[in-house]
Amino acid sequence: MLKIDFAKGSGLIPVIVQDYRSREVLMVAYMNREAWEKTRKTKKAHYYSRSRKGLWLKGEESGHFQEVKGAFIDCDNDTLLLQVKQLGGGACHMGYNSCFFRKRGKRGWKVSAKRLFDPEKVYKNKLKG
Repeated sequence: MLKIDFAKGSGLIPVIVQDYRSREVLMVAYMNREAWEKTRKTKKAHYYSRSRKGLWLKGEESGHFQEVKGAFIDCDNDTLLLQVKQLGGGACHMGYNSCFFRKRGKRGWKVSAKRLFDPEKVYKNKLKG
């Protein structure tokens, strides 16, 4: 039986998060075994925060939850692709639909997307970008 190989990354695996309709990459996060089990059981994306050193339910503070529509594993069994329905606002804590809202151009990085919400109004904690 195929299993996710959490051992390769010292208990963490990268997760690419994609909008299930548009296929836009929304974010990259990490999961440990507990986050994966909670995601499977609830059908809502749970991740492991390396900065907070703990489990978090995406949207627990903002209300911008991710409903899991599909999960795929790579050929090495150590990376997941989640296809999600983004609920509420965007996936990015800076107010954008995707965390990949800056594009490299001839003169450096430029914002290439529209901000969907004001993060200062959504998040209680001070944000660091």
